[in-house]
Amino acid sequence: MQIIIMNSREVRAALPMQDAIEAMKAAFSQLSAGNAQFPLRSKLEIEEHHGVTLVMPAYLPETDALAVKVVSVFPQNITISEPTIYAAVLTLDAATGRPLALMEGGTLTAIRTGAASGAATDLLARTDAGVVGLFGSGVQARTQLEAVCTVRPVNSVRIFSLDEAGARLLVEELAGRGPIPDELVIVSSPEEALHDADIVCTATTSTRPVFPADALEPGTHINAIGAFTPEMQEIGSDTILQARVFVDSREAALDEAGDLIIPIEACLIGMEHIVGELGQVLNGELPGRINDDEITLFKSVGVAVQDAIAAARAFEGAVERGLGTPIEF
Repeated sequence: MQIIIMNSREVRAALPMQDAIEAMKAAFSQLSAGNAQFPLRSKLEIEEHHGVTLVMPAYLPETDALAVKVVSVFPQNITISEPTIYAAVLTLDAATGRPLALMEGGTLTAIRTGAASGAATDLLARTDAGVVGLFGSGVQARTQLEAVCTVRPVNSVRIFSLDEAGARLLVEELAGRGPIPDELVIVSSPEEALHDADIVCTATTSTRPVFPADALEPGTHINAIGAFTPEMQEIGSDTILQARVFVDSREAALDEAGDLIIPIEACLIGMEHIVGELGQVLNGELPGRINDDEITLFKSVGVAVQDAIAAARAFEGAVERGLGTPIEF
């Protein structure tokens, strides 16, 4: 039996962002229609090192996408110049269970997470949105930026990051690349990042709100992807209160998203404040943006169906392009 091993470069080449965005739409549509199997991810807290390791299996029958991801998130790695996220994804033949490919999962995670925000932006942001406020400058921030620029005519980006060197590197590497505009500006305050912003992406490991709600412009769309535990609150309760909130998975969000759990537990909002899942918009069950002045927010904690379909598409792309290293297994 042969299995293909795919490194980071090969995963990116096999899964272009536009393809990934369409894959996320398919995944969310099937998820909200009840046509997916994905138990809530198993979590191991590594308290001594302030990290967490997650195991995430999923199966999408409509697309025969079957995969298991193991991902570790260690925020303090930044202090030792290590990536915050390490991951591996094993994609399987749904008909036989045979392993097909083992992929570097950090890149796949970043692409599928960015692509989810790309799908949300395509459905919820104003069609003329052209200015992005980006919070964070790591791997996730990069794919967030690539994704929103893929679906909207972005002409200017304001970046606020506590990692100044990382922000400078992001600008150096991404300005003018593909759909990303030349004008990437590093700013010194959250308020500057929000000035005239039509789209806001938060991709940090902050446990406190990263911007004040009163600095948001009317009609802004927010992609909130950084907070992934009940204790983390990247988006303030005052922002949640004024936004029409959509999620990737209602069940997963209510279990893991501190941005929503904290205001719910404080009795500031009820669970009904979550308008619905992105897949419900895709399936025509719910309207997306209603008018140009409302603030919309997509809260994503990540669900395993994203990994399953992203891995399946990446494997198809690798076969088509002759990528990866086959080995006897």
